[in-house]
Amino acid sequence: MVGGVSLASGDPIGDPEAWPGAIEPWLAEAREHGWIPAVMGASEEAGTVYARHGMDALELGDEAIVETADFTLDGRAMRGVRQAYNRVKRAGYEVTIRRHADIPEAEMAELVRRADDWRDGETERGFSMALGRLGDPADGQCVMLECRNAAGNAAGAPGGLRAVLSFVPWGPHGLSLDLMRRDREAENGLMEFMVIQLLQRSGEIGITQVSLNFAMFRSVFERGSRLGAGPVLRLWRALLSFFSRWWQIESLYRANAKYRPIWEPRFMLFEKSADLARISIAAGRAEGFLEAPGLPKWLHRARLGAHR
Repeated sequence: MVGGVSLASGDPIGDPEAWPGAIEPWLAEAREHGWIPAVMGASEEAGTVYARHGMDALELGDEAIVETADFTLDGRAMRGVRQAYNRVKRAGYEVTIRRHADIPEAEMAELVRRADDWRDGETERGFSMALGRLGDPADGQCVMLECRNAAGNAAGAPGGLRAVLSFVPWGPHGLSLDLMRRDREAENGLMEFMVIQLLQRSGEIGITQVSLNFAMFRSVFERGSRLGAGPVLRLWRALLSFFSRWWQIESLYRANAKYRPIWEPRFMLFEKSADLARISIAAGRAEGFLEAPGLPKWLHRARLGAHR
């Protein structure tokens, strides 16, 4: 619940045949309380089911899915990725892959602490594609990638943990990216190195598919850069590129595209077009891109002190 919007993330959990049993009570609850129901990042299959319950769909972007059996670093198109991967590998970095359940409690606590230290700012971003509870004992089947360099970093600091990736289970043989954190003093290309390691070693944990980041408005960037793109599409692309300076819209698309994934469309579902503005604001707040208006932090602290 964000600003009067009952915001759901992705598809309902469980057998698609049983999805109506989750959607109907959710919509009933929203109507009972006067909330605006909305869904972020639903698949086309789920969007069809939501539409049967009176909701409209708006395509938001695409999810990047890599089939591990088809992934390769060979070929001219992968030259840049291959060079970055080899550079990091030559620098002495190594990746450990294990389920959360296999990580001792003390080690997990340290991984969580380091991940928090490396977070970019105080706000935790991600709603539609993130689990958001790293280290929870209930998530033992999640997969952790830990990247270390025994030789130390470029600044001469002792070797050790330099980055972590966490993935959540997605179906019986898939993983979905949940969290990416790295030491800013570590080698550039570290995240790409870790993702490629996972794709190449997926057989160790029985994985055949990996879902990476959600790329909002992906088709606009792709089609808008093509020869013959119309003026409206070029203008829309230029506008999104401008806002990408703050919200990483284009950079997420390009970060995903380098793995040559399958693009699966993702949708926003809503009941009334008149509610789209409120839904957009609620989604921005949930994703961590917008903050609710309030008192300045210094004034808020002063008020708290006055009440003590």
